[in-house]
Amino acid sequence: MPSKAHLDLDAFTPYRLSVLTNRVSGAIARHYSSRFGLTIAEWRVMAVLGQIKSGAPGLSARQVAERTAMDKVQVSRAVQALLAARRITRAAHARDGRVAHLALSAQGLAIYNEVVPFALALEKQFLSVLTAAERKAFDALLAKLSDGITDTTSFT
Repeated sequence: MPSKAHLDLDAFTPYRLSVLTNRVSGAIARHYSSRFGLTIAEWRVMAVLGQIKSGAPGLSARQVAERTAMDKVQVSRAVQALLAARRITRAAHARDGRVAHLALSAQGLAIYNEVVPFALALEKQFLSVLTAAERKAFDALLAKLSDGITDTTSFT
């Protein structure tokens, strides 16, 4: 009879990564949530839209979902809340009326510009426990793990 598998969460890498991510996201979220009333999903949408170069077309909700690895429902709810709060804008695609480009509004950009320095300072503090060589290795390992997992990855 085969032995029953045991899952030690404290040693299970996906669990540990999830907990770490939640702690880091939570620390940043405490800042923008209390100051601006943003949810984590709303901030993630704003953070992605903040990467758009000035004058470039915005991103579709599908593109935002792909870049954030959030599901379409989460993105849709965040987009609706951000539109209602006038933190983002939506413009119809020039050739395909079914697609809309999302971008930060002036108000959204002001919030983005206030949160980013705080987020970067928190990242610096978070990584300060690592040496320069460890930070470089950590970055390489994250990239390698990320490249190795896709939405269609199967471990069976």
